[in-house]
Amino acid sequence: MIDKKYERYVFAFFMALFMSCFMSFVITLINLGVVEGFISFWMTAFWKAFLVAFPTIIVVVPQVRKVVAKVIK
Repeated sequence: MIDKKYERYVFAFFMALFMSCFMSFVITLINLGVVEGFISFWMTAFWKAFLVAFPTIIVVVPQVRKVVAKVIK
């Protein structure tokens, strides 16, 4: 198992993985429709999205938690 001190990075990894996979699928489908080579187009979009999503989540999540803490009683 992974040590608790790496929780932030494990969370960011899986959040980026699932969100970039889902969102790249939806955006590729919207832009291209179901076309020949769809899976290839989707996978290209997915890995590019993941490369952006992972570091973004690492930076953004702590900031979002601070904002939420201020908004919630």
